[in-house]
Amino acid sequence: MSVIHIGSDHAGFQLKSLLAGELAKLGYKVEDHGANSTESCDYPLIARDLCKAVAADGNLGILICGTGIGMSIAANRNPAIRAALCANELSARMCRRHNNANVLCLGARIIGEELALAIMTAFLESKFEGGRHQRRLDEIGQIKS
Repeated sequence: MSVIHIGSDHAGFQLKSLLAGELAKLGYKVEDHGANSTESCDYPLIARDLCKAVAADGNLGILICGTGIGMSIAANRNPAIRAALCANELSARMCRRHNNANVLCLGARIIGEELALAIMTAFLESKFEGGRHQRRLDEIGQIKS
C-alpha cells in the first residue's frame, strides 16, 4: 500500500478532508500533516513537515491552501521537493511525466471539489518519463542562486 502525505492550512481543510477520504477509498495509506480544523494556522509549517516526510520516504504529497501559491512556494524551499501548483488535469499529468513532481499543490478557493478530485487522480496515475526530462531535472539541480 502506497502512502500519500496530505496537508492544508485552514482554507484548504475541507478540501483536504474530502481528498483524504477519497485516497483511503482508493487503498492509499493517508498521512495527515494538518491542519485539523478551519481555525487560522500558518501554512509554511504544514508544508515544511509534509515535505520533510516526502523527502524521507519517497512517497507523494498533496498540499492545499486558499490559492495553492503559498504552499507551492513553501514546499519548493526543500531541495528534495518538486512541488507543482495545478488547476487542471493536463498540468497534473505533465508535472509528473516531465518534471517528476512529488508534491501536488491545490487552491481550495480556486477549483471546485470535482476538479480537485480529477487533478489528484491525474497526478497519482501519471509516471515520470525520464530520458531527456531527467537531464533537464539534473540541470535544474545545478542552478545556484
